[in-house]
Amino acid sequence: MAGPKVKSFFWLGVSFAASAVLLTICQAPYDCSWAAWIAWVPFMLACRPHAPSKILLPAVYLVWLIYWLANLYWLIGVTVPGYAAFCLVQACYGPVLAIAVRFVRKRDWPLTLLAPLIFVGAEAWQGVLFTGFGWYFLAHSQYRNLAMIQICELFGQLGVSVLIALVNGLMADLLLDIGQRRLKRWSNLFKPAAVGLLIGLSWLYGKTRLDESGRFLSDGPLLGVVQTNVPSHVKEISENGPAILESLFELSTPCFEAGAWMTIWPETMVLATLNPDYLFYLPPDSIAGEFDRQIRRFAKDRGYLLVGAHSARVIFSGGEPVVADQYNSAFLYEPTGQQSSIRYDKIHLVPFGEYIPFRDTLPWLYEMIRRLSPYDYDYNLTPGRRYTRFHIEKEGKRYGFGVLICYEDTDPTLCRKMVLDKKEGTKADFLVNISNDGWYVRYKDGKIRPTVELAQRMAITVFRCVENRVSVVRSVNTGISCVIDSLGCIHDNYLEGSLPRPAIERKGPDAEGWFVDSIVLDSRVTFFTRYGRWLDVLLGISLVVILAFAGIE
Repeated sequence: MAGPKVKSFFWLGVSFAASAVLLTICQAPYDCSWAAWIAWVPFMLACRPHAPSKILLPAVYLVWLIYWLANLYWLIGVTVPGYAAFCLVQACYGPVLAIAVRFVRKRDWPLTLLAPLIFVGAEAWQGVLFTGFGWYFLAHSQYRNLAMIQICELFGQLGVSVLIALVNGLMADLLLDIGQRRLKRWSNLFKPAAVGLLIGLSWLYGKTRLDESGRFLSDGPLLGVVQTNVPSHVKEISENGPAILESLFELSTPCFEAGAWMTIWPETMVLATLNPDYLFYLPPDSIAGEFDRQIRRFAKDRGYLLVGAHSARVIFSGGEPVVADQYNSAFLYEPTGQQSSIRYDKIHLVPFGEYIPFRDTLPWLYEMIRRLSPYDYDYNLTPGRRYTRFHIEKEGKRYGFGVLICYEDTDPTLCRKMVLDKKEGTKADFLVNISNDGWYVRYKDGKIRPTVELAQRMAITVFRCVENRVSVVRSVNTGISCVIDSLGCIHDNYLEGSLPRPAIERKGPDAEGWFVDSIVLDSRVTFFTRYGRWLDVLLGISLVVILAFAGIE
């Protein structure tokens, strides 16, 4: 018996591995987008109706663990224990999906219909569990297929995933019917026709929206973007702060000389806490106070300057001022040389990177997992609460924009709330994403080498643009800084600058520079912006229902 079990385990592993490979190469930077349309087929064929759980589930878990370990290798530089723990959790999706597919195949239900509920339902859950991880979705493989992704303004990114899953389910159904000599069933005429019609209608909708977009687009302000190339282990040393600030000034000067209304710096590149109510309590010769004064002098009479740094809330304890909360923030310095009275504090914090859970509720557990943090000290930020709308104005024109810090551009809910102010009924003219991807690069021969994380982040941001019909300007330490317009088009060109023209090349050993470009404004407010992730909810519930029936059986 041991021989047949080993053989069965092996062939199950091969089938699951085929899906894992296809799911990997369909994503950026490999960009084999065709692979997504068949990626789940080997997986579904492997989940035979009578496959024993004691062989099926270990096989799929092992392969899925390897899949996540291979694809999330860029987390190793941040936290090895956290990387391992996260991959162990993510691998659990494999057995869950296998149970659902096997149940559907036992009932001989059409995979064409149910594959979207299973696989995209899992994406819906992945996007919210444990603060959400909106990565490696089927939809993301199509970020360059502009006509196909325009439906995101109605359904969100999972609308595209549903179309891809439909094709996967159809392919699996047809192959199973061929194997069982049932290909001549009438449903095998109806299902391809229905799926083909949906794909055709989606493409036609997207093509129409692209063709008519000119009626809604207009030119916005000139913006300058600075991209530094500072490794995180260098940026975290406070003594390097003055040199980093000086390099930011040097890169920003040509932006303003090229006519930029505002120049944007990456996330937390100023190694100081800059809010005035904190600086008030510091001695006059403090480093933070000096940085603030230098930035004010630099911005004065040049233009607006969007700066990534920290802020802090000060309270009194025993008659002495102490820091109660720390924030990852964005500050706007104005052409008057003053700091804006408002700032944005990052809302969606990254577990283990920006805070450690259970500090107050389970202190013993907090102390145990604190070592998962990439820092060697007690580093906990407080999430912000306000969807700040900044404004810039010049020559009688005024524009409002929101800021997304770091991975907030992967959060569809936060992004849509940043775009639309429901209280005032106004839409942000554009969004700015400031980020530090210096954590996710490797070092070889003293030079920075990019990982797949950089290109995948850029691809994911494309969907925020289409969902909300808003341009996003990215300023990223170690790359990729770029402009993505409201149609999802990544701009390779710019008006002036020193970074490589193809956006995808703005990473690697020499990924430092600047560019200035005009921002495309879009007057449309989308269905998704108004009503959010309604499709995600339906798909998530559907998967739970299928699993519940599978558990009862």
